[in-house]
Amino acid sequence: MKDCRQFYIDGKWVDPTQVHDFTVINPANEQPIATISLGLAADVDRAVAAAKRAFESYSETSLDERLGLLHRVIDVYQSKMEDMAETISQEMGAPRSLSRRAQAPAGLAHLLEIVRVLGCFEFEKLKGSTLMRKEPIGVCGLITPWNWPMNQIVCKVAPALAAGCTMVLKPSEKAPLSAYLFAKILHEAAVPPGVFNMVNGDGPSVGAAISSHPDVAMVSFTGSTRAGVAVAAAAAPTVKRVTQELGGKSANIILDDADVENTVKQGVQECFRNTGQSCNAPTRMLVPRSRMAEAVVAAKLAAEATKTGDPFTEGTGIGPLASKSQFDKVQRLINKGVEEGAKLVTGGPGRPGGLTKGYFVKPTVFADVRNDMTVAREEIFGPVLCIIPYENEDEAVRIANDTPYGLSGFVTSGDRERAGRVAKRIRSGNVHINGARVDFGGCFGGYKQSGNGREWSEAGLEEFLELKAIFGYTAPEK
Repeated sequence: MKDCRQFYIDGKWVDPTQVHDFTVINPANEQPIATISLGLAADVDRAVAAAKRAFESYSETSLDERLGLLHRVIDVYQSKMEDMAETISQEMGAPRSLSRRAQAPAGLAHLLEIVRVLGCFEFEKLKGSTLMRKEPIGVCGLITPWNWPMNQIVCKVAPALAAGCTMVLKPSEKAPLSAYLFAKILHEAAVPPGVFNMVNGDGPSVGAAISSHPDVAMVSFTGSTRAGVAVAAAAAPTVKRVTQELGGKSANIILDDADVENTVKQGVQECFRNTGQSCNAPTRMLVPRSRMAEAVVAAKLAAEATKTGDPFTEGTGIGPLASKSQFDKVQRLINKGVEEGAKLVTGGPGRPGGLTKGYFVKPTVFADVRNDMTVAREEIFGPVLCIIPYENEDEAVRIANDTPYGLSGFVTSGDRERAGRVAKRIRSGNVHINGARVDFGGCFGGYKQSGNGREWSEAGLEEFLELKAIFGYTAPEK
């Protein structure tokens, strides 16, 4: 059992104002692995006060100073990559291969990208006699989820540091150990006291206190749409900036000229990646009605070839869901799919055979799904795929856009130009053509109830900046 009950405030590890222990559970075996403390508003007050003091000097640091700091963070992060991967697999159940290949490296990728962006970013631009100046917004509250912990923490912390902001991080209480390690990384990299602060806690206590705090200028939140609404409501009275990356129900359109067998196989693998716990997962597979039988066979084979088990066992394809509450939710929605008449191709309720402990679920495929069914409307956040038939390209686009979400989309065609035309019609913040991977130099964020604002690269840095116009400015003589 690790003791991680202290918070990181003003460059030091400090005790909480009041003891409120919370046990962190390994989702693969349901055994406790650490104890953290859940903070209170008083702990947030201390952290915000430290960030506010630090902002006065850190906001005035030079570009070279901030680049030097980020390079130090990169060096330390690289030295802790294996520890980070192991920690993530323990706390939220990602297979170790995925943690090593994607979960931990995602944090490094965002650090490297923000260094590239910062090196050529234009903070000031003279337009006639008016200086357009981009300045750090102030103290930022960062609230992050458990499913891709380093991806979500670093894609907020890195641009905040680059912009000259100070911050208070609240990681998910369900998977806080990677954040604890990340705080140690920043401390070792000599981030100035008060620039980065971390307070553990739940949404109703620490999350609400950060969102409503009058000295927090911005909240960057990633999580469920329901929680995002609560954050926005708490932030509204202080008129602070709120950026949100929320839920998704992404459509994967397989056009009639695609290689159905291979595309379906890839779509199943992408849907099940990270045990389906990705907000941009392609959970609605749209297939031409004439190719439905072929697609169902391919999906069944791919799902049943997916090995579910211990995250630390070689060859494991998907691990457990991250928590009991998530397990219960996914079970409820799988049962709902059966009740509403979706055709259960494989999987279904209960744990996979041979697994009696841990929050494991069967990789599940439903076919002949209507887009008005619950499993096609709600974000399940588990390894559950819905295959929906369509008659023609226009109907495919209509079904893809018939959702309250708009985070991501996928289009596959034998004609790349055709895929591009369809991609432009999808109402989502990003679209993958023919299996293209994410590009950390692009941007990430959603339409509609998938959120507002953008993360990653230049777009992510812009969110942490205010734009000031100085009229009648005289450029200094060179």
